[in-house]
Amino acid sequence: MVESNGIRSIAILGGTGKEGKGLAYRWAKAGYRVLIGSRKEEKAEAAAEDLKVLLSNPDASVQGLANPYAAAAADIVVITVPYKAHRPTLESLKDVLQGKILVDVTVPLVPPKVTKVQMPPSGSACQEAQEILGEGVKVVAAFQSISYENLLEDGDANCDILVTGNGRASREVVLTLVADAGLVGWDAGPIENSAVVEGMTSILIGINKKYGVTSSGIRITGVPRPE
Repeated sequence: MVESNGIRSIAILGGTGKEGKGLAYRWAKAGYRVLIGSRKEEKAEAAAEDLKVLLSNPDASVQGLANPYAAAAADIVVITVPYKAHRPTLESLKDVLQGKILVDVTVPLVPPKVTKVQMPPSGSACQEAQEILGEGVKVVAAFQSISYENLLEDGDANCDILVTGNGRASREVVLTLVADAGLVGWDAGPIENSAVVEGMTSILIGINKKYGVTSSGIRITGVPRPE
């Protein structure tokens, strides 16, 4: 069993969606206990079984639970819900998330103009999450710039992960999880910088559409890459 910085289990709220499934796949392969969260427990259970098939491992440590139970049982929590579900999901889980690190993958996309950067009044979805949850939760933004297609491919994803959020120690925990997922991550600074990272997603969606691809990403150059 993997244990990085005391993290053994990861709950993924919205884990039934594409991005959540991709992250669950990577972390389950790395040996973490993965808890798939959903508003409906039966949907989470079905997603967990699908993931075991994808992993070709019926005994993989993957379980589907309703969101509150997944969040309560995990060492660290990841939220990958669509932006319209972001606030209500967090408000309903505020109490159970206290004392934990929350990795926010949410991007404030506003259909139909998803290729246009549209930030909320708080500055970013990550900052909004921090306002909702209060100082008892360390909110860190990550994984906004990588597509689920890249997550579900084995090997080098050819896409780097920028990690922003409150507290260097919290960012370091998340950077370790990035590395355990087989990805390259970079400390991109405080939570205010999450606006730039989240906004990049709209730009990448536009690039995908313009050039007929599905998985454009970003890479940091000029810095020695981790071995």
